[in-house]
Amino acid sequence: MSFPAGLSTVPLRLLHRRSRRRSLGLVAWLLALASPVMAMQVTGLQNPQNFLADPSGEHYYISNANGDPDAKDNNGFITKLDQEGKVLKPRFIQGGEGSTVLHAPKGMAVINKALYVADLDTVRTFDLTTGQAMTTVSVTTLHDPAAGHAPGLSDLAYDGHGLLYVTDTEANTIYRIDTAHDHEIRVLARDAGLAGPRGIAVHPKTGHLIVGSWHKGKIFDVALDGKISELVANGFFSSRFHNLDGLDFDSWGNLYIADFTAGKIWRMRPDQKFDVIAEYLPSPAGIGVDRAKHLILVPYHYANAAEINGLENPRKAGGPS
Repeated sequence: MSFPAGLSTVPLRLLHRRSRRRSLGLVAWLLALASPVMAMQVTGLQNPQNFLADPSGEHYYISNANGDPDAKDNNGFITKLDQEGKVLKPRFIQGGEGSTVLHAPKGMAVINKALYVADLDTVRTFDLTTGQAMTTVSVTTLHDPAAGHAPGLSDLAYDGHGLLYVTDTEANTIYRIDTAHDHEIRVLARDAGLAGPRGIAVHPKTGHLIVGSWHKGKIFDVALDGKISELVANGFFSSRFHNLDGLDFDSWGNLYIADFTAGKIWRMRPDQKFDVIAEYLPSPAGIGVDRAKHLILVPYHYANAAEINGLENPRKAGGPS
């Protein structure tokens, strides 16, 4: 098994044997992680922001800010992996290469044969096969000037029916893009109470949006009419959550949430009970879940690496119901 120079995938079990001697790999997968055959690590990344599984099962994608995640420096890139988690193209899409523009890519989504990428103030679309740029959707015309700063798009969630949702952490806004109708864009919700909306996912049963707060450590339910309901918040005397980043659902209806600052990944079961499934992680960012293969995908922003680990249904594993 060989990989491009500077970028590789290694079995996680081998990494654990060396973890005390390396800053990378301080990982304690605790309760629900299994499937050691698929436990892999990708190294040589550059400030990875988001890790996405193609619904087709053929590929994985990792967005790399490659420097300041807020800078328009046109040096961001997307890494492409095969269905086994091995690196195919370390810089499948590269900002500044030819006519490609890509500054600081964060959240991603696959729709049909296109890869959608959140990039500061624009959602960019690239061909899944060639990596060539296709369309762009700017949010600048809908940006609230009262926000006092430029847009800061963070994550994407696709509902499977033509609608793509985008969080703007800096402007406390969620946008809706109709991909089936000329990428028409509008504001779905804008409220200071969102406290820096970051990760976003579509609830598999209700179709509502589940959104994590970067600034206040809250989790919200956002209805399709824009109504915001608080699902979970820190208590008055305790701060369970810090800076929440990516989140995603598995095939059993469990929600996984990355706490970037605390270095934890939480699992919220359908009954809204919580487990910490991993801790002591180096800056887990925009996580994803491969629901077909029951895998969790975790990018480590400051460690310049990412991991693929197996998931197991907590009920099947004998965990609390």
